[in-house]
Amino acid sequence: MTRVLITGASRGIGRATAIAGATRGVELGLLGRSSAEQRETADLCRECGAPRVLELNADATSAEQLQRAASEFLDAYGPPDALIHNAGIAGRTSVEDTTLASWAEHLQVNLTAPFVLTRALLPAMRERNSGHIVFVGSVSSTLGTANLSAYCATKWAIVGFMKSLAAELSDSGLMTCAVLPGSTDTRMLAGSGFPPRMTADVVATTLLHYALDAPLAHNGASIEMFGV
Repeated sequence: MTRVLITGASRGIGRATAIAGATRGVELGLLGRSSAEQRETADLCRECGAPRVLELNADATSAEQLQRAASEFLDAYGPPDALIHNAGIAGRTSVEDTTLASWAEHLQVNLTAPFVLTRALLPAMRERNSGHIVFVGSVSSTLGTANLSAYCATKWAIVGFMKSLAAELSDSGLMTCAVLPGSTDTRMLAGSGFPPRMTADVVATTLLHYALDAPLAHNGASIEMFGV
């Protein structure tokens, strides 16, 4: 049975990815803050055919909670076949108006949380000699945008982390890559001034391909999605 852990599945790209996985009969771990939206995602996944859905409640700003959630996943399922780092935040303020607290929160949620989860799960994945780790970056991983300095900085950084991880995973049976979607029709895009160029379902299809189907030769790849 294929097992996938997805962060930030309460809505948007994360929810679409979880539901798409459910339709493929994947056993799911959904990691995020406890919320009605996360519970709704879990129910939708069960309705769509997921044989098992594990709700893992953790705050992305707490390394302790993330490590505990990783342990709960391993206890329930063993090492994941795929880990999809989707959770993220994007605050829109100028550099002058970005507080240290906001900057630190972006670093914690968008960069440190994926590091903590990867580090916690990697030994078990290495022991099994298989697994895919997919990071959801952004076209903002390759360019700068006014009033998104903290978001852009963390999205550039996540690609750098992924590429370093890829070098460590060479010839291990594991692979990692980053998918960099552009303007996607989600709540995060609302109010940005950018029109949507793709749906969350399109991004979800891409994420599942690299999480479950792509060959190991994609290790270290950054896959850009600009929309239509």
